[in-house]
Amino acid sequence: MNGTVSCRGLVYIYRLEGYDVVALGGVDLDIAPGESVALLGPSGSGKSTLLSLLAGLIRPAAGRAGVGDTDLAKASEAELAKMRATEVGVVLQGAERNLLPYLTAEQNVRFAQRAARSHGAVDLPAPRDVLALVGLLGVRGRLRQRPSELAPGERQRLALAVALAHKPGILLADEPTSQLDSRARDEVIAALEGVRRSGTTVVVVTHDPAVAAGMTRQVTIRDGRVGGEGSQGEEFAVVGRDGAVHLPPDVLALLPPGTRVRVHPRPDGTVLLAAATAAARPEYDHPDDHPRHAQPTHYAREVA
Repeated sequence: MNGTVSCRGLVYIYRLEGYDVVALGGVDLDIAPGESVALLGPSGSGKSTLLSLLAGLIRPAAGRAGVGDTDLAKASEAELAKMRATEVGVVLQGAERNLLPYLTAEQNVRFAQRAARSHGAVDLPAPRDVLALVGLLGVRGRLRQRPSELAPGERQRLALAVALAHKPGILLADEPTSQLDSRARDEVIAALEGVRRSGTTVVVVTHDPAVAAGMTRQVTIRDGRVGGEGSQGEEFAVVGRDGAVHLPPDVLALLPPGTRVRVHPRPDGTVLLAAATAAARPEYDHPDDHPRHAQPTHYAREVA
């Protein structure tokens, strides 16, 4: 069970009203086995497109992407189908899209395992063990109920169970808590943490800060690229391979787009960004010593 994700310069372009639209413009991202990662960003930023690429549902236009043991750029359609049946679990947005309405909860999991067996998977977990992993086994009578008879949070956890039926190394979930109340949302967050603790890598697209906080790592997608990361409550900007940096909103308030900025590496491993003035600007050892300079912004970079 290889739960790694690696993307280098990943690009995706689609046609809209006769024009090419760049949904992803060079994504670099590594996810280690056993991590849980929230993909954040405004609507249209490319996060759901990235999830669809990782699931092998669409093809990259350029760049490289590896999920588990599969090279997404080179894999055939049959290889991608096998990846989804054996290595990757996918939860589409909206629980109902992942379930067969005429089957019970236990039967839904059993049915999902048939595809894995047809691709050679062996030693699959018992359906009851999968349902226990997402917290449904202890709910009396739920195993024999159909999706429409379950509460919204239970239905979403059943969708997770179906995606986990073949014991994948990676779980990809698109907005798994959308349209849930806070109690049902918290049940799904707890289920996702249980999945991570079992050894499965979890990647979730979400708009919900509570869901993001429940992951071990947060990755923000802005304008089709990785624009920032968070871990254990600390926020980081990410330097792209072309040197571009997406500044946080509070820094952009001081340095709006179009601002000319001096960049000064410091001996202590920090970097000083100072907005240049319109007047003549003599050189100084420390730009913040000059009274006409705008308030400098200190930007710490991580040092190995």
